[in-house]
Parts: sequence; C-alpha cells; structure tokens
Amino acid sequence: MQYKIPVQIENEDPIVLWLSLRQLAIILVGWWLWYSLFTSMAPNTWAEIAAIPSVIIFLIFLMVAIFKYSEMTFIPFILAFVRFKTNLEERKWMKWIDSFQPIDIGYLSNIENKVDKEVDFTNKIDKIKELEDKINKI
Repeated sequence: MQYKIPVQIENEDPIVLWLSLRQLAIILVGWWLWYSLFTSMAPNTWAEIAAIPSVIIFLIFLMVAIFKYSEMTFIPFILAFVRFKTNLEERKWMKWIDSFQPIDIGYLSNIENKVDKEVDFTNKIDKIKELEDKINKI
C-alpha cells in the first residue's frame, strides 16, 4: 500500500486573508501588548502621547509576523544573518557538506588549517587476513 506524501508539508495554510495561524497569534500578542500599554499610559498622559510607543510595539510585532524573505520567516532569517556577519571571512562553501543548523551560529573552522589523516590500510588488511586464517582453521 502506497501513500502519497505532500511535497510542501511545512508550508503554512492561510486561515484569514493571507495570514496563517502562527502569524495571527503573533499579531494577536502584539495587539494585546499595544492595548495593555495604551490603556495603562492613557490615564496618566494624553492619548496621543500614549499611542506612540504602543503603535511602535504593534508595528514591530506586525513586521515580525508578516516578514518572509526567500521562504524564511523572521527568526531563521535573523539567525542566518547573525551567523553570516560573525563568520564573514571564514565561510567557505564545500560541495555535499551542509553546515547549516537552525540555531547554530558558532565558529566555522578554516579549511586550510585542517589536517588530512591518511589511513594505513596495510595494517587493516593484515588483520583481515589473520581473521580469515583463523576462520579457515575452524
């Protein structure tokens, strides 16, 4: 029995307009912070003055929710950007080696300083022959 596996399994489905559930949750948290900050500041200051920091916080949350660059959302993009800036001159591309980890922003070692160790196959071949001799004697 064969099952068809969807190709784009990690893509988020839009729920309202073009927003997914994750984006709606981020916008809802931003709206809640905006509202709570505005209502706590409004009695002590004018409503226009209280709206300035509240709107800035809401716009930051809105930007984080809607941001998408090359199929990357905000957090993976920022982590990749920080990793790129910290390892600017040390980054070397090697075919068939995937050096990206979602959270890893550590130091990439320089390829030129690596030492290639050669394996002594004669010793291994001798051990294999010894084992074959012992098996044949049994």
